[in-house]
Amino acid sequence: MKFTSSPYFTSLITVFLLVVLLGAGGAAYPGFLSVQVLFNLLIDNAFLLVIAVGMSFVILSGGIDLSVGSVLALTTMICAWMLQTWHWPPLLVIAVALVLGTVFGAAMGALIHYFKLQPFIVTLAGMFLARGLCYLISINSITIDDPFFVAMSQTQLPIGDCFLSPGALIALATLAAAIYVAHCTPFGRAIYAVGGNEQSALMMGLRVARTKVLIYAFSGFCAALAGVLFSFYMLSGYGLHAQGTELDAIAAVVIGGTLLSGGYGYVAGALTGVLVLGSIQTLIAFDGTLSSWWTKIVIGGLLFVFCVVQRVMTMRGNKK
Repeated sequence: MKFTSSPYFTSLITVFLLVVLLGAGGAAYPGFLSVQVLFNLLIDNAFLLVIAVGMSFVILSGGIDLSVGSVLALTTMICAWMLQTWHWPPLLVIAVALVLGTVFGAAMGALIHYFKLQPFIVTLAGMFLARGLCYLISINSITIDDPFFVAMSQTQLPIGDCFLSPGALIALATLAAAIYVAHCTPFGRAIYAVGGNEQSALMMGLRVARTKVLIYAFSGFCAALAGVLFSFYMLSGYGLHAQGTELDAIAAVVIGGTLLSGGYGYVAGALTGVLVLGSIQTLIAFDGTLSSWWTKIVIGGLLFVFCVVQRVMTMRGNKK
């Protein structure tokens, strides 16, 4: 009983589930457990990992951010437009995109805190706004042929006999930095305090307003960074990119062991959650006979299970 109510129980379940999925794939399909296939999980889901890292901070604080997928798409459009129409230097384009994403997130955080609005409504409005702005730029896909972006798309960084993409390394570096911030800094401790009980955090003298604005600013930054990585990956900007990605990110964070009610979980769980989602997609791709919609069905079933587990753990915690 004590073990099932421990802080790391759901995280251990996720790790166990990942091992089972990889083991099942290795037993059923030759080559599934090759190192390059595992690296491909990171390469193909680098943008989702970055978004899930930002979403982890938001959910740990007791909030939600539905705008991240649309901000990703808007970032790809901004990058493509600036590169192809204005011919700005690529590093300047990336910097502008990251700043805009951060400001967009901070603005939503300020609205949520100072006007006492529900994060769901504010970020839903942000989702519609960002997606609509994509179509003000262009209703069509914009191809990116900038040499720097092409090089980032095609570069393979050797690791032994295998390789990773620059985007995957950037995603892992973002995860490592976020883990440090969440668990080793006053800001990280403030996130957990706000998520656990905002009124108690205020009474302890924590700067709740600053913390909440920075949380959503960081989520906006991560969404914009994911948009840059997605631009490397797709070499295009398009208003229809990343539809539903915000829900995939929430699923990855919840499956990774973070409570939707806030104040409980580990940022590192975002990685295991993303790898679980990627493993399910890869298993279905290896099978070749199942529709891709089975990915959504399996993920939906997993979410139900993890929500029930989280609820049971919360009820046991309240009884104590």
